[in-house]
Amino acid sequence: MRLVVRSRVCSLFFVLPSPWRTMRVSLLRDLSSLRSRLTPSTAYLLAHPVTLQTTSFSTTATASKLPSPRQTLLRISQIPHLTSSIATMASATTFYEFEPVDKKGNTFPLTSLEGKVVLVVNTASKCGFTPQFQGLEKLYQDLKAKYPEDFTIIGFPCNQFGSQDPGSNDEIQSFCQINYGVTFPVLGKLDVNGDKAAPVWTWMKEQQPGLLGLKRIKWNFEKFLISADGKVVGRWASLTKPESLEEPIVKEIEKAQKAGTLASLKKGEQQPEGEQAKLA
Repeated sequence: MRLVVRSRVCSLFFVLPSPWRTMRVSLLRDLSSLRSRLTPSTAYLLAHPVTLQTTSFSTTATASKLPSPRQTLLRISQIPHLTSSIATMASATTFYEFEPVDKKGNTFPLTSLEGKVVLVVNTASKCGFTPQFQGLEKLYQDLKAKYPEDFTIIGFPCNQFGSQDPGSNDEIQSFCQINYGVTFPVLGKLDVNGDKAAPVWTWMKEQQPGLLGLKRIKWNFEKFLISADGKVVGRWASLTKPESLEEPIVKEIEKAQKAGTLASLKKGEQQPEGEQAKLA
């Protein structure tokens, strides 16, 4: 190693032996190839960091001892539960393929909502937009009265914006019910941005970027509209009041009604002929 001083600028140079230079070039090439292969799963890997065992190389190591991209992918595929999760992220085409957790920490399969138009909101208990709970509950009650089996709202508590939802899941549930009479489902607290973002939120952001193409959630009470067939069809910022969303929601329900994808229509098709006759 030598230190070269030019004027006021100090530059540090490493003089590597030939084997190290060869290994560095090979490593960069392997990493480039590996990056291109992992592209479909990048979102999940960033959201669920894993620790892999690494190998130390001595100064006499040669490029031939470096693991190939194929070997690295094989090691990743052997990590328990990771393969199936990556497959879900890479292959997911609808909202209903994800399984977040509920207020008790149990899996909540979104397949149970298939055929419903769903408004998804990241909520907080101590935010300036928290009074939107009242508007969300009114919207929920109004539309449930008209479309009892075809619409719902899901709240996802999040503490990432100003630490404005610090309570436990039980405390959050009590707050929503006591202060705003919330009856729509409020699931378990999660992250919507960053390394630990829930896969369903990563997927929604990819499907429907925000203003100027930015994918990140900006603040509490952003809203996504999910169609009856599980596609993201709308996204609104925190400033958008829930009551203003009734019209686009109704339009989406009517569109699904014409397409025959609503949960109520599918339920009717599954009933015996005698039951359908009684309903008629």
